[in-house]
Amino acid sequence: MPGNILGERFVTLSFGESHGKCVGMVVDGCPAGLPLGESDIQSQLDLRRPGTSAVTTQRKEEDKVEIISGVYNGFTTGAPICMLIWNQDQDSRPYELIKTIPRPGHSDYPAMIKYAGFADYRGSGRFSGRLTATLVMAGAVAQKLLHYSLGIETIAYTTEIGGIRAESIDLIEAKKNRYINDVRCPDIATAEKMRTAIMEARRDGDSLGGIVECISTGLPVGLGEPIFGSLESDLSKALFSVPAVKAVEFGSGFTGTKLRGSENNDAYIKHDGRIVTTSNNSGGILGGLSNGMPIVIRIGFKPASSIAKTQRTIDLSTGAQTDLHVPGRHDPCVVPRAPPIIECVVSMVLTEHALRGGFIPPVLNR
Repeated sequence: MPGNILGERFVTLSFGESHGKCVGMVVDGCPAGLPLGESDIQSQLDLRRPGTSAVTTQRKEEDKVEIISGVYNGFTTGAPICMLIWNQDQDSRPYELIKTIPRPGHSDYPAMIKYAGFADYRGSGRFSGRLTATLVMAGAVAQKLLHYSLGIETIAYTTEIGGIRAESIDLIEAKKNRYINDVRCPDIATAEKMRTAIMEARRDGDSLGGIVECISTGLPVGLGEPIFGSLESDLSKALFSVPAVKAVEFGSGFTGTKLRGSENNDAYIKHDGRIVTTSNNSGGILGGLSNGMPIVIRIGFKPASSIAKTQRTIDLSTGAQTDLHVPGRHDPCVVPRAPPIIECVVSMVLTEHALRGGFIPPVLNR
């Protein structure tokens, strides 16, 4: 399957380049009858939008979405939903100066070789974080569909930046507080420390990485397929499509490797007529299938690659070693903009499996 397409039942096709005319997404497979409007998409895009705080890039993009097809009289029609955003604040001049000089940490060099120099290199082209806007477009549709048809809800928030970690986060508090500060951490005291660390890194011409935690609740038992159709497999694949993601873990993750089986296993009990587990070290997935408990994922982001510090690289036009100062407007930390993106990507995969498993009908009742 081409690299710009994800899914078999909830099929998404991302298009556009960072400094091209527009970026957009086509969603095919959304059932007819879902109440949907541009405001549903826009509210999620506004959470991802750059230029909204001092800890993110100062590139100003309105990110105003247009739904071109697939919605009529406020409801999805069952036809492909095409959504796009016109790019407005791109400045390609700095990239002309370094088009043969690959930036350390970026995809410039392998992309240059793979596409023999034909790829759009301006603002990283198809490899830019700008393309996460297309993931949010599709994910906003998926979120609405999951909540409307099954009551599934997904929330994500920052738990760590630059080694500064929020140790204990209550899910109810996370839902309420995750978007009330610049770094999207529900722990207000820790959030301020994270913000200070990001601003220090920016003053030093450097960047920081961090971790986002994502929790999905209200899932039925049995989403997913064994082996190659595992829910963990598909979630991991989709999450690694987000630029700067370098690690994904479920449940107890790497911590679980240090435990004994008796400590890591989740015991079953009956509660209010439901079978649940006393702990959730599995992260809500067993054998690639959802077990009805919350799906818990942690996603690790590397430090942003574009930094003001001078770095060593090669000028591919001459073969000579050279020093590079990366121009442009960049994020000193991408983590604060990541939670809405992660929520949307996870929702896309959950929707795919809900449709595969017959949990969502092809036409929704009004």
